Amino acid sequence: MTTEPLIKRRTCVPVQVGSVTVGGDAPVVVQSMTNTDTADEVATAIQVAQLARAGSEVVRITVNNEEAAAAVPRIRDRLLQMDMDVPLVGDFHFNGHKLLEKYPECGEALAKYRINPGNVGRGKRRDPQFASMIEAACRYDKPVRIGVNWGSLDQAVLARLMDENAKAAKPQEPTAVMREAVIVSALESAAQAEALGLPHNRILLSCKMSVVQDLIAVYRSLAARCDYPLHLGLTEAGMGSKGIVASTAALAILLQEGIGDTIRISLTPEPGQERTQEVIVAQEILQTMGLRAFTPLVTACPGCGRTSSTFFQELAEQIQAYVRAQMPEWRKEYLGVENMTLAVMGCVVNGPGESKHANIGISLPGTGEVPVAPVYEDGEKTVTLKGETIAQDFQRIVDEYIARKYERIETPAKTQQG
Repeated sequence: MTTEPLIKRRTCVPVQVGSVTVGGDAPVVVQSMTNTDTADEVATAIQVAQLARAGSEVVRITVNNEEAAAAVPRIRDRLLQMDMDVPLVGDFHFNGHKLLEKYPECGEALAKYRINPGNVGRGKRRDPQFASMIEAACRYDKPVRIGVNWGSLDQAVLARLMDENAKAAKPQEPTAVMREAVIVSALESAAQAEALGLPHNRILLSCKMSVVQDLIAVYRSLAARCDYPLHLGLTEAGMGSKGIVASTAALAILLQEGIGDTIRISLTPEPGQERTQEVIVAQEILQTMGLRAFTPLVTACPGCGRTSSTFFQELAEQIQAYVRAQMPEWRKEYLGVENMTLAVMGCVVNGPGESKHANIGISLPGTGEVPVAPVYEDGEKTVTLKGETIAQDFQRIVDEYIARKYERIETPAKTQQG
């Protein structure tokens, strides 16, 4: 008996971005973007590799000047030398038409172009400069994301819709007109790209907003009016918990409605923080919603007066960091390990129950409880840990469980030559 998926995805055409499929029946794709100077090919290649290892399936890089455009093929080559075949997206603004014409190797090395209709050119220059970039995409057979951003909205489109609204019998609020202008800019640019010869299945759309309700309203309307794959993201989300909460609030609603084929979490990195945090947040949104599985999930209690010790918090942090660090190797070696669940609980109230519900769980002693920690595997108590080495012992048990429970991936034997 088959069961219907919990979330029915919106129907759209599939678009191939390098080795990654976006849209169609493909799972929602995680994207991110570098913040290095692209002209620094070593630093950029290193950061792309870091993002890819963290789980970014597509990585966007800024192509803003001649030095950056010249560096793109060398960045790709460095990545291939590191065995990183992650698709690179070129982010073009203002001068993309010149760069793609002068540096054809850049256009060939990229897996996709991102074009912002509001930053292509003004007045009479807009259409020929847009056409030049689309022609490059056609020449090199590259897909294009037409990415509208409300902060750089095509003013000609907005002025036209404002004029039409002023003449209407029942004018709409300015916010509604602005939302419509964002959508119209994307759809009209997509139609123009197709008229210039770019195939329908080589186009993706995005309409980035920085206010949660604006983003939800715009994407609901956009999804109903086209079958292009949609890239989701709350632009300028902010830093820390604010950026994470705002992005999650907006994207979770749209994803629950089946809208969205690829996502990026636009976090402002905190000083000294890894750029990879935005990748982890994107993965956790998709995994907690049941849309994809990336790494074993760790359930941990928040703590209360029964858990005055910080031991369970430290162990939960250690285990979560451990499974993330090990996941790239586990993924190569074992089938389905990303679906595993773990529980690290702090007292007897919910500890045993949550531990039994996880594939493998540990219930640590709370304040005043006997200083022992029962471990449960698939609902059955298997061992009780005690002493100073509980963390190391539990980590070893996790390793042994994975090796015992998950099927090993067979690697093709190398053929002998000579």
